[in-house]
Amino acid sequence: MPLQISQKARALAQQAEEDLKEQFITVDTIAQANAEKVLDAFQTHRVAEGDFVGTTGYGYDDMGRDKLESIYAHIFRSEDALVRLQFVNGTHAITCALFGALKPGDDLLYAVGAPYDTIQSAIGIVGNAPGSLKAYGIGYRQVELTADEKPDLPAIAAAVADRKVKAVVIQRSRGYATRASLSVAEIGAICDAVHSVRHDVSILVDNCYGEFVELLEPTEVGADLVMGSLIKNPGGGLAPMGGYLAGRHDLIEGAAMRLTVPGIGKECGASLGNSRSLYQGLFLAPHVTAQAVKTALFAARMMELLGYRTDPLSTQTRHDIIQMIHFGAPEPLKKFCKGIQLGAPVDSYVTPEPWDMPGYDTPVIMAAGAFIQGSSIELSCDAPMREPYTAYLQGGLTYESGKLGILLAVESLQS
Repeated sequence: MPLQISQKARALAQQAEEDLKEQFITVDTIAQANAEKVLDAFQTHRVAEGDFVGTTGYGYDDMGRDKLESIYAHIFRSEDALVRLQFVNGTHAITCALFGALKPGDDLLYAVGAPYDTIQSAIGIVGNAPGSLKAYGIGYRQVELTADEKPDLPAIAAAVADRKVKAVVIQRSRGYATRASLSVAEIGAICDAVHSVRHDVSILVDNCYGEFVELLEPTEVGADLVMGSLIKNPGGGLAPMGGYLAGRHDLIEGAAMRLTVPGIGKECGASLGNSRSLYQGLFLAPHVTAQAVKTALFAARMMELLGYRTDPLSTQTRHDIIQMIHFGAPEPLKKFCKGIQLGAPVDSYVTPEPWDMPGYDTPVIMAAGAFIQGSSIELSCDAPMREPYTAYLQGGLTYESGKLGILLAVESLQS
């Protein structure tokens, strides 16, 4: 039976796509440039069939794994990289990086307000989780945004003047906050503000959702390290799990010692036959990321035509793949998520309901019928069930499938 999409919704979609022609051209131009960057890295490092052979056990002398890390370092214009299946999620990769950059008695500074929920638990801002940074004697402080929700550059510069601050984290995406995602240029301005005071502070960027959305990455504008998940943009929808770090060699080494064990670091970590998926996913990542950005633009324009408030607007430049839609009440939010689930290739028959997800202080509803569980580069939509009842949409392996998911969400919303 064909998908139940009304002629009214299809006509609205036609109007939305007409309105988005110029934005789509811009997205494709960025994807072309990033695809060239990735292909250059593959060719420079002479990727061959033998690099896809997996290792088991300790994973010593995994040439394909090591070459992939050199490719990540090439793409991110950095000294070194750590790309591992053993990272269980992006939060794990970020936490390893923080432990590698800090020691007891040091302070960590978040430069754009509080981090998202699961990182708060890892740091020890909320809860009392064993093994948090706080439990190891690492201090925490943050600089709030300005009144217009922009990075407060003078306040950041003043904060890093304290010699106890050893690492600054910049969270590129908004998490479950309402502030705008940061552009690479804005991240560069924060790096400049830090370096105007001190050069011995490590600048780490939570790059989740932002890879390949712009022409440059944060490590090209002053960041010492970028951190992210392979089941978001850089995995291209094919990576089965894992995370990555790219940046300064000493920071990579410190994080690797935390991921495995001091004295071993990067030497261990079997690829278990997944190398081909990691290589191919990275090769596809610029294109797949562009598909997700187009899906976000389409979702924004469709919801604007229906009278909903969106952030960013469909006319605004994108810095990550996340699209916010403000519903103002729980019921329309749940209906929209139900429609997104209906548009999934996996578990489309399931009705999403809010539940108490680990690491969050409020029930979260999540629509995600993905080939890779929890993959945010595949079409998904989630929201904390609290005011202002805002949905956070991301992903779309192909624009065509993402568009269908949005249309089914619109039908569900209007039912």
